[in-house]
Amino acid sequence: MPSLTIPVVTIDGPTASGKGTVASLVAQALGFAFLDSGALYRLTALSAINDGIDLQDEAALALLATGLDVQFIGEKILLSGQEVGDQIRAEAVGVAASKIAALPAVRAALVGLQHGFLKAPGLVADGRDMGSVIFPEARLKVFLTASVEARAERRYKQLIGKGFPANMTALLRDLQERDARDTNRQAAPLKPAEGAHLLDTSLMTIDAAVAQVLAWYREAASQN
Repeated sequence: MPSLTIPVVTIDGPTASGKGTVASLVAQALGFAFLDSGALYRLTALSAINDGIDLQDEAALALLATGLDVQFIGEKILLSGQEVGDQIRAEAVGVAASKIAALPAVRAALVGLQHGFLKAPGLVADGRDMGSVIFPEARLKVFLTASVEARAERRYKQLIGKGFPANMTALLRDLQERDARDTNRQAAPLKPAEGAHLLDTSLMTIDAAVAQVLAWYREAASQN
């Protein structure tokens, strides 16, 4: 666990809750680095699919995760120098990522990589266990959620906007299955971190959610 003399904001929550967009905008507003931890699992899944690795082969997947060559440059996500931002958003990759994220060895393999994103002047990290496991001493912890119906609609629009096929019924079922898998897994189950602020964005705009997180951060920073 790295020293948190550098401020960290963690934004955790379920799939398609909007946490990635909110976290990215908060990072921009604060001038902080940004970590999309979910992308690391998607990148591992994409690499496994491309290399033909069995998604139940925990040891092979952990080894693969340890050697990921990842760069976040603005909105671009590079894997071994190639831009793969759109590829990792495909539903098949998302489903595979959710499955391998339940494997303790894979999660352990990615801890060091995630800690490596911590740098001055600060970090905003989004994921499932950023506040509960990876950065438990974060200055501000947020657990951002939304109804499964609102999340399915957002995911549908996101996929259609990127040119991927999408079916609302299938998306609802998939999100419910992912929620159950993420919540009930033994390794770092999805839950609000101790001391986290809860933010339901079902009826909120992105701008309103960002404003709320920034207000909480200013309050937390004034107390340190």
